[in-house]
Amino acid sequence: MTYKKFYFISLGALILACAYPIYMGIATIVSYISNGFIDVGDYRKYVIPYTPICIALIISVALLPVAFKLCKKYTLVATSALATTLFFIAEICFEQIEVRSMNLIMQLQGWQLSLCMVTPEVQKFIGKPIYAQNNPAFKIHFYIISIVIILAVINVIYGFSKMLKEEVYDKKRPLIAQAVTTGIFIGLCIFACFTAFYRTGAINISPMSATLMSMFFIVFGITVGVYVGSIFYGKKKLMSVIVPGIISSITTIVMYIGELILMGGILFKFGNGFLFEPIFAIPFAIIDFIVILISGIITYWLLYFLREGASHENMFEDK
Repeated sequence: MTYKKFYFISLGALILACAYPIYMGIATIVSYISNGFIDVGDYRKYVIPYTPICIALIISVALLPVAFKLCKKYTLVATSALATTLFFIAEICFEQIEVRSMNLIMQLQGWQLSLCMVTPEVQKFIGKPIYAQNNPAFKIHFYIISIVIILAVINVIYGFSKMLKEEVYDKKRPLIAQAVTTGIFIGLCIFACFTAFYRTGAINISPMSATLMSMFFIVFGITVGVYVGSIFYGKKKLMSVIVPGIISSITTIVMYIGELILMGGILFKFGNGFLFEPIFAIPFAIIDFIVILISGIITYWLLYFLREGASHENMFEDK
């Protein structure tokens, strides 16, 4: 496949994948311009952050050929910076839109927080709430997830584009790994939007919910770890394998801290028994530390095998 063909295919696939979030954004803006607010009945769930994410990705990927010409070896940095900037501009603009329910008015970010705090199961009994005020922890939590998605997608499209453009295929393995982990992570994000991982609002959650949440934390860390590993791929083991593994675990910890702040200092309990009980005064249980370690370990071994596989392949070609 040529670089030009890949560019148009990836841009077309991105536009197709982003079609619904973009539609949600357009519908929200039209309703806001017409009424000066969004009625609760017209609100499209998760217009933030997914519409701003899609806007940022489509524009930055569309301008990728321009970035290659102007930025040369700094194309990835420039494109990532552009996408991140576009995301925050679009996100902040959407956050200012007001949602109205009866006599209550709230900015879009507060309304989305309400929907995230109350799971689908709880909504069946009490309806859609409009009570949560602005919560910086919620915003930071969503911002981190959004930036990871943006950087990972940009890295995959840029990486394959550069590979085809220069016909140098040494980073093919980590880019495929990045594409797979990013796809799984985005899939889990979308699944969480519709199901909230089947949480009922109680601190003690079901085994299925615990499994899904653990998978989300682990894959989130792996996605970031592989992103770092793909950038330093081909370097010494410390930078290409060990550091990404550590960063993966740190990222998982950050996600846990986000949940901790959002939940008012407590975490969901994944089960009963000593593995699931908070350790002394800290809110983390043994199972939480296991999840954090698993994220780093999987990242380490994945990048290690990719590195070793490439080394063996090069030795075979030399012979």
